[in-house]
Amino acid sequence: MNKPTSDEPAAWITFFQIYGAYLAFPVALTAMLGSLYYSEVVGYLPCKLCWIQRILMYPLTIITLVGILKDDEYLPTYVLPFSVLGMCISTYHYLLQMKVITTNSCGDLTCSSIEVSYLGFITIPFMALTAFIMITVIMSLTQWAYAQMEEEE
Repeated sequence: MNKPTSDEPAAWITFFQIYGAYLAFPVALTAMLGSLYYSEVVGYLPCKLCWIQRILMYPLTIITLVGILKDDEYLPTYVLPFSVLGMCISTYHYLLQMKVITTNSCGDLTCSSIEVSYLGFITIPFMALTAFIMITVIMSLTQWAYAQMEEEE
């Protein structure tokens, strides 16, 4: 196995400084369009937890786009609260669906019902959780990259 050279960390730092927002934007956009597809085209009604996840995901599309346009180094600071909270809500929702956690009701629509199931475990909250995790990891690495740049200065 080759030893890492001193240029490799600098390459990762530069990569996430430049492309972090560009990586997070399509994830947020795909999640937003996917949720709209399932509700507006397929006709699935979102439950309360789905609405909360939408409330947390939809702004990320706009925030990351504005961050790209303004080349904002503080973008992770704006994105991470939404994505981390979204991870928590999506995890809870997925655990409800998988019957790990039980609840009496989630309103008119039950949050434990499964409308979509690919491969037996990929449900809509699982897809949202995956998107929130991806955005959180990307933005955390981007924030790390900017912090490394500040330390070098």
